[in-house]
Amino acid sequence: MRYLPLTPDDRTAMLAAIGAKSINDLFVDVPQAARLDGPVDLPRVAGELEVERALSAMAAKNATAGAVPFFCGAGAYKHHVPATVDHVIQRSEFLTSYTPYQPEIAQGTLQYLYEFQTQVANLTGMPVANASLYDGSTAMAEGVLMATRVTRRNKAVISGGVHPHYIKATETVVHAVGVETLALPAAVDAEAAVIDQIGPDTACVVVQTPNVFGTATDVTKIAEAAHAAGALLIVVVTEAVSMGLLKSPGEMGADIVAAEGQSIGNALNFGGPYVGLFATREKLIRQMPGRLTGETVDADGERGFVLTLSTREQHIRRDKATSNICTNSGLCTLAFTIHMSLLGETGLRKLALLNHEKAVATRDALATIPGVEVLTDRFFNEFAVRLPKNAAEVVDQLAAHHVLAGVPYSRLAPDAGMDDVLLVAATETTLDADIQILAKSLSKVLGA
Repeated sequence: MRYLPLTPDDRTAMLAAIGAKSINDLFVDVPQAARLDGPVDLPRVAGELEVERALSAMAAKNATAGAVPFFCGAGAYKHHVPATVDHVIQRSEFLTSYTPYQPEIAQGTLQYLYEFQTQVANLTGMPVANASLYDGSTAMAEGVLMATRVTRRNKAVISGGVHPHYIKATETVVHAVGVETLALPAAVDAEAAVIDQIGPDTACVVVQTPNVFGTATDVTKIAEAAHAAGALLIVVVTEAVSMGLLKSPGEMGADIVAAEGQSIGNALNFGGPYVGLFATREKLIRQMPGRLTGETVDADGERGFVLTLSTREQHIRRDKATSNICTNSGLCTLAFTIHMSLLGETGLRKLALLNHEKAVATRDALATIPGVEVLTDRFFNEFAVRLPKNAAEVVDQLAAHHVLAGVPYSRLAPDAGMDDVLLVAATETTLDADIQILAKSLSKVLGA
């Protein structure tokens, strides 16, 4: 009764209330071929301690990012998160708080969201940022939808350097409202190719820098071409730390910035939850999805915070809302804000420079291995290499030797014809010894 509290009489009463004769009636719309023909092959009965021990044994088979040389990136990066971050977010007033449905009562929550927005605006070089979205990929999708509303056009041109998962997520979201997407072929240095695809029907151009192959590009000329055609430029950033060293999207002419903030304050977390950063130009603010926290004064003249803009479905009729986004990544946003506050501008620049130096050292080590070709010329902390063997198979072999060498591009885009391309990332957590182990192990696997 601990996990299945309903009695047979309870179930009978519930079925009668909805007019169903049996539980099977609830599944009539599921094709018979998709249904199980018997119980799942699991032990029928086990005690809590036995289950915990069995699951712990399964988990112990994982090679955790902190236990082995780790060079995986491709949109999720291992950075050092100060202990202060975890300590502060576990304070009860933060850990138990949820989205502020009565926002003006939650002054603490509104204040850190205000600080977060300021940090994101400064980081991206944009005038205004919202209180966060779910993650970078859905932020990109929201950016495309926003661009179609602003331009009253229906086509998005997407660079071949954008992360394939971001492209798929965006296509999934926008196709439902009839938005056309043109995703260009994957290429290591893909950004300039989008200019030729911009036309009078283009609502927006989407580029990523550094792109999925690690290539860092000044997209100013793309911004100029987009604006000349009446389109908006959306800049995607999957590695937030890179904005501490590279020219900001705002400086390059971005109209919308959609970024992933996981790198700051948040661990890998098996892929989530993460935090989407979204910033735009002031003239576009009323088309921005999500919500915006603002500063004001109360009746006594004291500083206070309010939800200044909430153009979302919970506050506005569905046909008037800019988005069906109904919350923000609150706890991840707080972690981001705390870490950024600890770093400050100088600390972020030092952190970004250290990331680049570690990546350069890794690149130099791999470049000496016969058969390894470095594909990325301009990079921040991630680059692509071409191997003389199937990259996924090489990664599996290295993993067996307790080295996580990177992400095969084929894992992101199986049909791209890049089975020999490996994405390698290094951060401030990468030790010199890790780089030596990677180079030595890869040489051995490749027979070099």
